[in-house]
Amino acid sequence: MVLVRVVPMASSSSIRPTLSSLRFLTPSSLSLSNPSSRISFSHLPSPSVSQSNSFGLKASRELRQHGNSTRIMASGDVSQSISAASPENVLEWVKQDKRRMLHVVYRVGDLDRTIKFYTECLGMKLLRKRDIPEEKYTNAFLGYGPEDSHFVIELTYNYGVDKYDIGTGFGHFGIAVDDVAKAVELIRAKGGKITREPGPVKGGRSVIAFIEDPDGYKFELIERGPTPEPLCQVMLRVGDLNRSIEFYEKAFGMELLRTRDNPEYKYTIAMLGYGPEDKSTVLELTYNYGVTEYDKGNAYAQIAVGTDDVYKTAEAIKLAGGKITREPGALPGINTKITACLDPDGWKSYITRSGRSVFCLLWHDT
Repeated sequence: MVLVRVVPMASSSSIRPTLSSLRFLTPSSLSLSNPSSRISFSHLPSPSVSQSNSFGLKASRELRQHGNSTRIMASGDVSQSISAASPENVLEWVKQDKRRMLHVVYRVGDLDRTIKFYTECLGMKLLRKRDIPEEKYTNAFLGYGPEDSHFVIELTYNYGVDKYDIGTGFGHFGIAVDDVAKAVELIRAKGGKITREPGPVKGGRSVIAFIEDPDGYKFELIERGPTPEPLCQVMLRVGDLNRSIEFYEKAFGMELLRTRDNPEYKYTIAMLGYGPEDKSTVLELTYNYGVTEYDKGNAYAQIAVGTDDVYKTAEAIKLAGGKITREPGALPGINTKITACLDPDGWKSYITRSGRSVFCLLWHDT
């Protein structure tokens, strides 16, 4: 189900997770709340959609079939007619489009518990919260600065659902901190779970540590100097790294920032994004030697990316091997336009026209 709300943005200044921003949290305060006995299945994720490597060929056929114009139907019988450009022109346009990563969406079993952990252990700020009782879910948005200029987390709590399966495909989120060792000790004192002690990354020199939130989502703490975007990474595992790099370059207009192969540990990573790693949020893709498929579970949902044109974006996604799961168009009752897709590994994203200074689209993904 799709639900739209226009909500004024909460004012917030940019916040860096320095040690002074982390307040004391006792282990007992992280205990599970008593979940409701009534479980709503209406907002649980749908089963994984099988992927095909023929998406790009299908898109090319669609372009030829429609001739000089393509009509795309949106929800609410809204249609938009666009001129069909050549595949080369569409993919070239993607490189010029003004894009940025907006937020990441995932599900949690106890919203208040997670908010408390993120604000008091990780130094985030609660930007806004909304409850939709008629649809039996609540959202909370957290981050280190305003939504119109920072990458933020969107948490979803579905009434009565207190546990989700994270699966093996989702990796972690990255947070840049001034001093990893000191941050870990403070988090440990507040009841946080440390899954990897501070030290150099395998095959590199960067100092990192890993912690786990109350729902089992992992966060990598990365020792880094001052940055305008502390919430700096989303890591996903993929079955074919070159295929994924090509997809995100062509369909999303991301730049391949770097790759690193670690034959000793049998994995390769690729960093992609819309700006330098030390100044913006990046997508980290990990390929483990010989592993082509992963269980995605039902906890992690998607990332959201801003674009100037959702129609051209949908064309580019098809040409690059992705699958459109929501045709581009305006949502009912609001002029905001979106489209949604799956990448070749089945990871979901949605793309929105984000030209306004305030990002006011609130879309609950089922």
